Amino acid sequence: MKKIDKDRLLLAAAGPALALVSAFVLTMIVLAASGVNPIEPLQIMVEQAGYEDVQVLILNQAGIYYLAALAVAIGFRMNLFNIGVDGQYRLAAMISAVVGAAVTLPGPLHILMIVAVAMLTGAFWAGIAGVLKAKRGVSEVVSTIMLNAIATALIAWLLLPKNLGVQVEGSNDLTTGKIAESGWFPALTIGDGLEIYGFTFVAFALGIVYWFVLNRTRFGFDLRATGASESAAQASGVDAKKMIMTSMLLSGAVAGLTGMPLLLGESHTYNLSFPLGIGFTGITIALLGRNHPVGIFFSALLIAFIDKASAGLDTAGYAKEIGTIMQGLIVIAVVVSYELVRRYGIRRQQQKVGEELAAGHAIKTDKEVAA
Repeated sequence: MKKIDKDRLLLAAAGPALALVSAFVLTMIVLAASGVNPIEPLQIMVEQAGYEDVQVLILNQAGIYYLAALAVAIGFRMNLFNIGVDGQYRLAAMISAVVGAAVTLPGPLHILMIVAVAMLTGAFWAGIAGVLKAKRGVSEVVSTIMLNAIATALIAWLLLPKNLGVQVEGSNDLTTGKIAESGWFPALTIGDGLEIYGFTFVAFALGIVYWFVLNRTRFGFDLRATGASESAAQASGVDAKKMIMTSMLLSGAVAGLTGMPLLLGESHTYNLSFPLGIGFTGITIALLGRNHPVGIFFSALLIAFIDKASAGLDTAGYAKEIGTIMQGLIVIAVVVSYELVRRYGIRRQQQKVGEELAAGHAIKTDKEVAA
């Protein structure tokens, strides 16, 4: 049985714990400095989370965030910073919604077709950055940021009525048309007609697939090895450029799934109100969860809780933007706390090596004396 490294386990938990505690304390300081009661808004948020309808909203939102974070995490494990998840997810949702509304098939086939189109679209859009990185050495940070902007402009152009969009009668909203009921993903109904998106469970199941592929397959080993040291991976026979392309395609494919819980479970169309910024939130969640599927799960729940529970602050006389402040402080706290933990880990490792060398020297000296 493999021995558990307690120091490594503690350091892995210390980063997220320190980040959350720091963010919580900083939030209270910011609220107090603004003349706002620092405790009551947090109490209200906790109370809001006690309602069943809010719990369902949190779980549904967590599923969306989980997919976005997994897409980011795939890139992170390859030492790639895929900032383009937001553009990949929105373009994939829009194109798959167009195809889904234009075609009618038997239920399972219709859903599979929409999902396949979303994955292919996301993979294609991320693959552009992958090609630029592998063939020309262009930073994926720069290319994915630019592709986000291009995706936004392309979606706006495609949604025009003269192209693929449909003008909603009596409204300025533009949509891709309604997907037939055969393309709706079945939901889990609980309580008083509340529905948990069926695709939410698919999202969490993908976390298991992500863990298995990354930790129990040759491909996962090659990906992690290339991310740790590209030159060392090449020396051992791994094609680093191929791994860059593959990881970007996989990251984009998962990013394409990010819009599926909402598209197949509630809206059944893509319109101007489809949520923005999901991909950037996914970066926060992946960092906070240390790119581990379990850590990402709890991080997604936390961020979803802040999102949905803070919506009720308005009725109590507080600004719902308090939730946004908390999320921003979590991002800052994650970066700082992880760096502090990393430096402490290095010092601790050096200390342990010194202790082991000193112990070995003492044993050697004792043997020489005894001889």
